[in-house]
Amino acid sequence: MDERPLARPLRGIALKLGSVLVFIVMSSMIKATAAHVPGGQAVFFRSFFALPVILAWLAWQRELPAGLKTEDPFGHFWRGFLGTMAMGLGFAGLGYLPLPEVTAIGYAAPLLTVIFAAMFLGEEVRAFRITAVALGLTGVLIVLSPRLSVLSGGTADYRDAFGAALVLGGAVFAALAQVFVRKLVMNERTATIVFWFSVTSTLLSLTTIPFGWVWPSPTETALLIGAGLLGGIGQILLTSSYREADASLVAPFDYASMLFALAIGWFVFAEMPTRPMLGGAALVVAAGILIIWRERQLGLERSRQRKSMTPNG
Repeated sequence: MDERPLARPLRGIALKLGSVLVFIVMSSMIKATAAHVPGGQAVFFRSFFALPVILAWLAWQRELPAGLKTEDPFGHFWRGFLGTMAMGLGFAGLGYLPLPEVTAIGYAAPLLTVIFAAMFLGEEVRAFRITAVALGLTGVLIVLSPRLSVLSGGTADYRDAFGAALVLGGAVFAALAQVFVRKLVMNERTATIVFWFSVTSTLLSLTTIPFGWVWPSPTETALLIGAGLLGGIGQILLTSSYREADASLVAPFDYASMLFALAIGWFVFAEMPTRPMLGGAALVVAAGILIIWRERQLGLERSRQRKSMTPNG
């Protein structure tokens, strides 16, 4: 059943942009603590303090307790495990690389999702999408190339290469997590997926305590708690945006995160964007928009075919 009684595209776009901005601010708060706070500990704060926000939202939507019931606990566990790995690696990578660069490398996730969906879900991938994915991954390689030049005796240091590997690994796990989300949405509510991901990632993050959690300073504690609260708010805004407008309309606005990341990186962290990062990011964004556009065209075509098959078509 459609959860959107009336499509409000401008409101959907505004909510989407709000979620993108909130998530970038959240990442910047995590980055501000990354030199001292381990990634696993950051995941705990991000997940645990998002729970009160999510529960309050579910109560307001009158989805408690029905919204917490699940028919696929193992599916939620694996989605949570992969998502937790993605968050932990991405948060750790923020301590090594500039925020815009981490954002650009993270754009590999939706491209890799296309590949993994074909591998594990049997989704058909035609020449157009294969070409777009190849274009996007080329852009990712361009972004990565200065950081990985250490492997061929270049000027980059091992710290840069390690950070790039962390963020790319996070993108791989994020793509795999998205494959599980595609399976879960067939039978589970969006609210259920959001809630149990936060619960699972909170519990899994506790397993990293033996690897060196630290006692954060008051400022770091405030930033980490704020990141968790913003994570919950961002998830609500994101979910709400897809209720207000079609996914094909709001999805391209994900790439506004690069503008926000560039601004925050410049003014907050004094991070100068490089030409390879900007050029590679432009290719990745172009590839992502092409895939979204193609999915919209296919969706319209399928809709026309269904109408032509109806008795009054």
